Amino acid sequence: MDTQVLVTYATKYGATAEIAEKIGQVLSQAGLRTDVLPTGRVSNLSLYKAVILGSAVYIGQWRKEASTFLKTNEKVLAEQLVWLFSSGPTGEGNPVKLAEGWQFPKNLQYIAKNIKPRDIKLFHGNVDMKKLNFIHKFMTKKVEAPLGDFRDWDAITSWATAIADVLKEADLASGIQSE
Repeated sequence: MDTQVLVTYATKYGATAEIAEKIGQVLSQAGLRTDVLPTGRVSNLSLYKAVILGSAVYIGQWRKEASTFLKTNEKVLAEQLVWLFSSGPTGEGNPVKLAEGWQFPKNLQYIAKNIKPRDIKLFHGNVDMKKLNFIHKFMTKKVEAPLGDFRDWDAITSWATAIADVLKEADLASGIQSE
């Protein structure tokens, strides 16, 4: 397939980067040309037909670099196929229920409405106390957040596979031939 896909992310302790890498791996295995980069290393969005943007979530907010990327590139993203994901809640069960219905930062919803992403997904996160700074350790203890890696790799793989299917179908519909 000829589709060029960007998986870009903002992470603090690396868990969201690992999710982005997994998504990129699934897309590559499906035959899609895929780049996986932190938001700060993306220089030319016009090279891509599709963008998957993700961010770690802290207190209901995306990382500043992901928010800035979304705001700065709103017009270009509105012309592309876009998927958005967040990584955050820990614990067992549905991540949206654990986040009390939260799926995407309220202050960015107007941009998402303009971009019209194909999907917005919330994945479980990972809290490793050894990696946290003092403030995050304090907050984690105060809210009694469950500790550990709760990322659901099957759910992440399934979501990425569904994206690959959409992109391969888009390639076929546009008449692009397989390599």
